[in-house]
Amino acid sequence: MKRLFALLVLFVFIVTAGLGYYAYRPLPLHTVPFEFSLKQGSSLKSAARDMRQAGLLELDWPFVWLARLLGKSAQLKAGNYEFEHPLTPLELLEIVTKGSASQGQVSVIEGWTFKQMRATLDANADIRHDTNGLSDAEIMRRIGATENHPEGLFFPDTYYIASGSSDLAVFKRAYRTMQQRLQEAWAARALDTPLQTPYQALILASIVEKETGVASDRAMIAGVFANRLRKGMLLQTDPTVIYGLGDKYDGNLHKRDLLTDTIYNTYTRPGLTPTPIALPSAAALQAALHPAKTDALYFVARGDGSSQFSSNLDAHNRAVNRYQR
Repeated sequence: MKRLFALLVLFVFIVTAGLGYYAYRPLPLHTVPFEFSLKQGSSLKSAARDMRQAGLLELDWPFVWLARLLGKSAQLKAGNYEFEHPLTPLELLEIVTKGSASQGQVSVIEGWTFKQMRATLDANADIRHDTNGLSDAEIMRRIGATENHPEGLFFPDTYYIASGSSDLAVFKRAYRTMQQRLQEAWAARALDTPLQTPYQALILASIVEKETGVASDRAMIAGVFANRLRKGMLLQTDPTVIYGLGDKYDGNLHKRDLLTDTIYNTYTRPGLTPTPIALPSAAALQAALHPAKTDALYFVARGDGSSQFSSNLDAHNRAVNRYQR
C-alpha cells in the first residue's frame, strides 16, 4: 500500500513538473502576426485541437491538462486572436480566458452597416487609426479585397489584437474571416437554392439578418425569400428600402419611400439588391443557404419580435389587419 502511494506521489510529481516545464516553454509561431479564431461554444478539448491543427500547439493534451489544473477549462472566450511574438502556453491560456493588457479588443456586431463598423473602429482607443481620410474603396484596396463596395464583407465577431495595431489589420482579418465562412457555407449549401453565387448568398443573408426579430424565425424568413426568388416575385422587404434611403431615412418608413425607386428598393426592382445591406451573422448565412421548406410567400411582424407567415395574399392581408392595423 505504501509503495502504491509512493508511486502515485511520484507520478503526480512528474506530471506536475512536466506541466511546469511545458507552461513556460515558448510556443513557436510559424508566421508573425499569427491569427487564430476560437469559435463560439468550443469546448476545451475542441479548442486545443483547433489550436494544434492551426499550428499554434504542437500537442493538444498538455494544454488541456494545464487548463484543467489551473481551473480555467470553462473560461474560454470566443473571438479572433492575433499574436505578434512567441508566447508560452501559460500566456496563451491567460489570453484566451481573461484577455491581456497587451491585447486590444474590437467587437463587430451582426446587422451593422460598414459605416457603423468604421465609426466603431474610429472610436476605439486600442488601435492605430490608419484609415483616417481614406475612402471606403481605398480601404478595400489596402486590405487586398477584390470588391469595391465594402458592405456585408466583414465577419461580425470579437477581435483581439495587439494594442497599437492598425485598424487596417482589423478590417483585413474581418474580411478574410468572412471570406472563409462564406466559402464554407457555400460549399455546404442546399442543392435547390435559387442563389447562383456566394455573393448572392451574402446579399440574401444580410436581408435575412435585418428582417429577423427572433432567431427561431430566421430559416422561415429565408424560405419566404427563396420562394419569391424562384417565382420571380418582388422581395418587397423594408430594410432594403431603408438602406437605399441612407441619411434621408428619418426613422419612419412612408408610402412615398416604398414608391420611390432606388437600386435598393425591392418594391420597385426585381431580384436581390446589388450589394448586401448589412453584416450578416453566421446564422443568417446558414439560413440563406438552408432555408426552411415552406409554401409561405409572405410574413408580417406580430409586434413581439416574431413573424406571422402566410402562403397566400388573402391570409397575409388578414394577418396585416390583425397585427399591424
